[in-house]
Amino acid sequence: MMHALVTGATGFLGRAIVEQLAARGDRVRAFCRRDDAGLRALGVEIVLGDLGDAEVAADACRGVDCVFHAAAIAGIWGRWSDYWKTNVLGTQAVAAGCLRHSVGRLVYTSSPSVTFDGRDQVNVDESAPYSRRFLAHYPRSKAMAEQHVLALHAPGRLAVCALRPHLIWGPGDRHLVPRLLARARAGRLRRIGSGRNLIDMIYIDNAAAAHLAAADRLLDSSAATNPGGRAYFLSQGEPVSCWPWIDEILARAGLPPVRRRLPLAAAWALGALCEAVYSAAGLQREPPMTRFLALQLGRSHYFNISAARKDLGYRPAVQTAEGMERLAQWLHGREPVRGSAGDFHAR
Repeated sequence: MMHALVTGATGFLGRAIVEQLAARGDRVRAFCRRDDAGLRALGVEIVLGDLGDAEVAADACRGVDCVFHAAAIAGIWGRWSDYWKTNVLGTQAVAAGCLRHSVGRLVYTSSPSVTFDGRDQVNVDESAPYSRRFLAHYPRSKAMAEQHVLALHAPGRLAVCALRPHLIWGPGDRHLVPRLLARARAGRLRRIGSGRNLIDMIYIDNAAAAHLAAADRLLDSSAATNPGGRAYFLSQGEPVSCWPWIDEILARAGLPPVRRRLPLAAAWALGALCEAVYSAAGLQREPPMTRFLALQLGRSHYFNISAARKDLGYRPAVQTAEGMERLAQWLHGREPVRGSAGDFHAR
């Protein structure tokens, strides 16, 4: 039985990791900024704190044998100081806590955006280098944090791996799907570019199951399949056309498809203008468009997950069609059926 610490346990992914650990009988400690009755109902130990407090974050690692570090500031806009404090320094604090308290395993939640340089990404694998130009603070901070934790991998002391799930979605999502719906309802959603770009994404249960699989595989004595010191792309394993997929989500919510279009070059220019105006005015709220957002909506970005299949034994247990049905139930206020316990594990 694993004794695990999950940071960001009240977040979308963090909560799913906690639920899956609890479902299979592991002991769980949740590190989060606020108390949560739902987590306590699962029998989870809660430690309140902020990643910005290095000592508190490091001390949360005391007495556990595995850490799932899923906490981070996401988004496409904000102050670099906030991303630096939470995503970089906070990750360093958690890693230091692992070393200080002899934690054997660390699974770090990264992002495929660490390799995104604005060009199409077509069937990209883990040989892709880190980007040399980041158009948002989030991918830059995640790349710095990922490199830091992977450099700490030391068999026999601290086994580390990083996972890069792409566009996590499903019931309980508080970011991707709600933002799409809000933009659509406000009439602010535009098809960017040709509309033929392909993207990868991953259903929430699959993303969480991959984290558990990675932690288990870090105990594997076989150097050939042990994921220690490596990063892995994660997805459904089947790229989709970006805009038809968005239209399907809108339809599930009872909204019409996106009709209005904007050329990618125009969206890029608009994003650059918005960034300049918002920066000059010191505005912290998110602009309606940024260069990073324009490229994410107008470029292809999908990944080869062969390494995750081989080293983690990862197989998406919840297929995209089934995930969309569960999402639709949730959007209409019904509790989605989670399926069998097998859904909680990569297979």
